[in-house]
Amino acid sequence: MSTNAQPLALQQWEPPELTKPDALNPGPIDARGADWSGQALPALDLTKAKLCRSDLRGSDLSQCNLDGTDLRLARYDAATRWPENFNHCESGAVGPGARLSGVYLNNADLRGMDLRGSVLMGTYLSGSDLSGAILDGVRLAGADLRQAVLRGASCLGTRFGNAQLDFADLRGAELTDASLENVESLRGADFTGAHGVEAFRGALLQREPEELDAWNPLTRSTTRSSLELPEQASSME
Repeated sequence: MSTNAQPLALQQWEPPELTKPDALNPGPIDARGADWSGQALPALDLTKAKLCRSDLRGSDLSQCNLDGTDLRLARYDAATRWPENFNHCESGAVGPGARLSGVYLNNADLRGMDLRGSVLMGTYLSGSDLSGAILDGVRLAGADLRQAVLRGASCLGTRFGNAQLDFADLRGAELTDASLENVESLRGADFTGAHGVEAFRGALLQREPEELDAWNPLTRSTTRSSLELPEQASSME
């Protein structure tokens, strides 16, 4: 066993989420969970850097080397700039156009995220917070949305297919032209105050009583009562 290992300088250590984009930082950068949003980054060598869960919304990374960079769950938006020919949609990052079918995003904080054009078929989103997210036209067939929070989310034309929506919180969501008739399960899901419900209300109210009459302890409602309320009603306070 080698005795030449250098002791850790704990007094100089900073958690990864406080790492700044520094062109002089030697070795692979560890910036997991860091907020680099809205920054124009210099020509950084981010080879094999750890940027998972980082916030890159509005950032300019066009001059950076992203070879082997870990971008899983990094957040980006339409204003994020990438290096030429870099396929950010397949990088594991989350944002418009992301290809995340079958990816584990359980309990992820995706509040307010723009996910338009994304493919989330079979994605594991149980317990995730999608409050205020934009999911217009997104394909969620087979997705696990159990106990997910979609409060106030925009789901215009979203295709839920055979997704699982048990105890999902859809209060105040925009569901106009969304497809929910064939969801696999919705036991305890709450649609209070959601818009566009009238298009699929009848189909959902034909489901089994054990689904419709399940009590949601978080929203203090049943699926049946939330579907039967007029759209203007809301218990989100």
